[in-house]
Amino acid sequence: MTRSLLSASDPLPFRPERVLIAGVTGSGKTTLARRIAAQWNLVHHEIDALHHGPDWTPRPSFLEDVRAFAATDRWVTEWQYTSRGTDEIMTPRAQLAIWLDYPWPVVRGRLIRRTLSRSILRTKMYNGNVEKPIWRVLTTRDPAESILSWQTKTRGYWTAKMPVEREQFPYLTIVRLRHPREAERWLHRQSH
Repeated sequence: MTRSLLSASDPLPFRPERVLIAGVTGSGKTTLARRIAAQWNLVHHEIDALHHGPDWTPRPSFLEDVRAFAATDRWVTEWQYTSRGTDEIMTPRAQLAIWLDYPWPVVRGRLIRRTLSRSILRTKMYNGNVEKPIWRVLTTRDPAESILSWQTKTRGYWTAKMPVEREQFPYLTIVRLRHPREAERWLHRQSH
C-alpha cells in the first residue's frame, strides 16, 4: 500500500508499532521517541547509545544491535547513521516516520542550550561520555569535533533525503511536523 506525507492535522490511518524519528541534531528526536514509547507502549532504542562506546568511539556491535532491535515487533528510535548502514536495516521495517522539520532558530537554540548545559555540568551520557569542554564546543569548526558544526553541516539533510525515502519506501507513512507546538498538538491528538 502506498502511503503519503501527512501534516500534523492529518489523522494517522493506523496505530504504528515501528517508528523512526527524523530531524536535524537538536530537534528533539530522542525526547519525542521517549514520549512516543511511553504513550504507545513501544520500546525506545536510543541509537546514539548503541553507536557510541566509551570516549565517543563507534561500537563494533552497532549494526548487529540495530539489526536485533529492528527485527522485533514494537520499537521507536531516532533515524540516524543512515550512511553507516542503518537505512537498509530500519527503514524497511518501519511503519511510520516522524520528521521534525523545525525552523533553524529553534533547533539552533535548543542545541546550544543542551550542549552548554551538558558541557558545563559534565553530564554523563551513554557509555560514560561527556560533552567536550565549553571552549572546544564554541571554537571548533570541524563537524567531526563539534556538535554545533555538525548541525550546521547537516542542516538540509532531511529536506534532500526525504523525497528519496518516500520513493524508495512508498509504504512508509511520514508525518512532517514544522514546529514544537505543532508536535505537541499532534502528540496530544494521538493519545485519544
